[in-house]
Amino acid sequence: MGSIAVIDYGMGNLFSIVKALEHVAVNDSIVLTSDADDLERASHIVLPGVGAIRECMAELKRLDLVKPIRELAPRKPFLGICLGLQAVLGFSDENDGVEALNLIKGRVRLFDQALQDEAGEPIRIPHIGWNQIYPTISHPLWNGINPGAYFYFVHSYYAPDNVEGRAASTVYGLDFSSALTKGTIFAVQFHPEKSHTTGLKFLSNFVHWNPVPQSS
Repeated sequence: MGSIAVIDYGMGNLFSIVKALEHVAVNDSIVLTSDADDLERASHIVLPGVGAIRECMAELKRLDLVKPIRELAPRKPFLGICLGLQAVLGFSDENDGVEALNLIKGRVRLFDQALQDEAGEPIRIPHIGWNQIYPTISHPLWNGINPGAYFYFVHSYYAPDNVEGRAASTVYGLDFSSALTKGTIFAVQFHPEKSHTTGLKFLSNFVHWNPVPQSS
């Protein structure tokens, strides 16, 4: 039995992600926390989030969590969700430019309102609703999830297709990276906790994932 720490910094759909993890991790304890010691003790860490990256990074700094996250994410299974994916990258164009955690190399961009969907209609920003993901690599977190599976998205900013560690692609006016990975780190732009049985399968894969820690 282990513990899964869900980082509480005031910017996430915390109730939904905790309930979803409780559903798939029946032998583990789910700890909602802003305490670095809890992150150290946990077997797995989840960084959820909705909202703006500037407030995200400001709150993580206020809670003295930036350094612990940077130290622990390469050592144990770490999952970033939605804003959590954008936070693991190096920089975001949001809020006139914000430096993020830099766990994975890349820069977050804003969807261009001039982009069009497959029918030639202007895309709506934010990107809200169900969309398909296409894994670009073989990975344990994709076990039992078919290419083209639908997940639920809510976001205005995205990780381009050329960022480090691309693990899945999605099309919304352009081809963007809907999942990233590096060693023990995995991050997704979609919300698995809102994605019904497919999302629960993904979270189950995460709680059973035991990757080899990255070398320092």
